[in-house]
Amino acid sequence: MNDAAVVYVHGMWMPGEEMLFVKHHLEIHHGLTGYLFRYPSVRGSLDENTELLADFVADLHPKTVHLVGHSLGGVLALRMLSLNPEMKPGRVVCLGSPLGGSRAAEILHQTSWGSAILGATIGDGVVRGAANEWAGDVLRDREVGSIAGTTSVGLGRLVAKFKEENDGTVAVAETRLPGLKDHICMPHSHSTLVVSKDAADQVAAFLQDGEFTRAP
Repeated sequence: MNDAAVVYVHGMWMPGEEMLFVKHHLEIHHGLTGYLFRYPSVRGSLDENTELLADFVADLHPKTVHLVGHSLGGVLALRMLSLNPEMKPGRVVCLGSPLGGSRAAEILHQTSWGSAILGATIGDGVVRGAANEWAGDVLRDREVGSIAGTTSVGLGRLVAKFKEENDGTVAVAETRLPGLKDHICMPHSHSTLVVSKDAADQVAAFLQDGEFTRAP
């Protein structure tokens, strides 16, 4: 793991600093060097942001580059790998990512104001053509893990009116994808997944061993 790096990809509307807790935790407690990747989640299109991420990863020196994406960031990470299969090896962890689409985003996207505030990236990668339609090759070539939250705190639940387990923004079912190496649910909301010590430890476990840890 000494010649490995971790790239952290933030979610929609976020500046990137919300990933600092996970980054610092993995550096201090697990010895994993990390880098924050920032992108215009609303202004930029899916293809534009995918190209920015590909260039960012390609410029890193370590031979192995893992990707950790929160929410839309997980979708962007998988999209980048689907279009750049020759990218450096590494595992992927998605935190609360709508890999099977998002009911809340779909409902909002149907309105002109909702479409404007959500932006093109989520429209292209979640509302239209979600990862379950194009990420198959990535899941065959790489180990991808998904962490879902089960604490329903967030505005998304008011829009989607979830009747199933959710993190307040994304339903647990929306974080699943055929071919995932591992999937785990944790008692966190969409936002607290990135500021949780136990979630960060699960991220580290998957990056190091290819699976999440569970109580005996």
